[in-house]
Amino acid sequence: MKTETGEVQPVLILAIETSCDETSVAVVKDGCEVLSNMISSQIETHRAFGGVVPEVASRKHVEVITLVIEQALAAAGVQPEQLTAVAVTQGPGLVGALLVGVVAAKSLALAWGKPLIGTHHIAGHIYANRLVKELQYPNMTLVVSGGHTELVSMEREGSFRIIGRTRDDAVGEAYDKVARALGFPYPGGPHVDRLAREAEEAVPLPRVWLEPDSYDFSFSGLKSAVLNVVNQSRMKGLAPDVAGIARGFQESVVEVLVEKAVRAVKANQAKQLLLCGGVAANKGLRGTLTARCKAEGIELIIPPPVFCTDNAAMIGAAAYVKWRHDGSTPLDMVADPGFSLENWSVEAY
Repeated sequence: MKTETGEVQPVLILAIETSCDETSVAVVKDGCEVLSNMISSQIETHRAFGGVVPEVASRKHVEVITLVIEQALAAAGVQPEQLTAVAVTQGPGLVGALLVGVVAAKSLALAWGKPLIGTHHIAGHIYANRLVKELQYPNMTLVVSGGHTELVSMEREGSFRIIGRTRDDAVGEAYDKVARALGFPYPGGPHVDRLAREAEEAVPLPRVWLEPDSYDFSFSGLKSAVLNVVNQSRMKGLAPDVAGIARGFQESVVEVLVEKAVRAVKANQAKQLLLCGGVAANKGLRGTLTARCKAEGIELIIPPPVFCTDNAAMIGAAAYVKWRHDGSTPLDMVADPGFSLENWSVEAY
């Protein structure tokens, strides 16, 4: 960004993320340098309920949002007057949780006289990869999270086209349901991942490929297959082979995700494959995808775990793209739990 004297100044964006059960605020410079990224997690609160309770999540966001904003500014060493804009997750997410962040961001934008940038949560996950390495286009992204499993093609910067999505459970949701069936507490995904890597043998479980040319996913049948194995063992008076089931489940999920992602990269002549979302922290998936991409000669980018789970730095990275092309968002914007990723694409240039 240039001043009136022609001096180039950095674009500093204060970003707020409150779409689910993490209250996060970050300061991001030029869309790729994280000056601060504060995260207040609610995992311990929701563990008692076996999952996220929307009303509780909203109240927790209200309790800590002001403090986390102050911490983010202090850690970045930035004053409000130095900021270029304020960004916030507009959707998708839990509507009550989103509202807390949107109201906070609007208040700050008005008080500080700064532009507001409403940002798409999944665009944030995708652009978390730019915090690791500069992106090349066209590229392909495998989005794997608690609420989303999608293959997203980007022909150019900020342009999103979903070519495949889950028809039922998202992969993170399937992990949590299987973990619950195996007796693990919330969040169960890390427990399944750990046991799967420790197990000597896998309990055979089906792969769901759908139509031959489809990039869509389906995990509800796999989840049901796991429940059948568990119930059959108990009906025989035997303890389920928890580790073997975890490995069989993870191998089934990972094989389908990796195969479809690699096929999508080749079919769309993508220059890079990006992995993002909370399940991108899964070591089994990271390892298998890394090995496969190396064998296929595909450049793979995976953010570190802190940028895989919900965080505000990723929102700042995506907001920078929107700011460069489309500018600010009207102050009358509303939180949108069903926000479309494709509709959030930046204007063509």
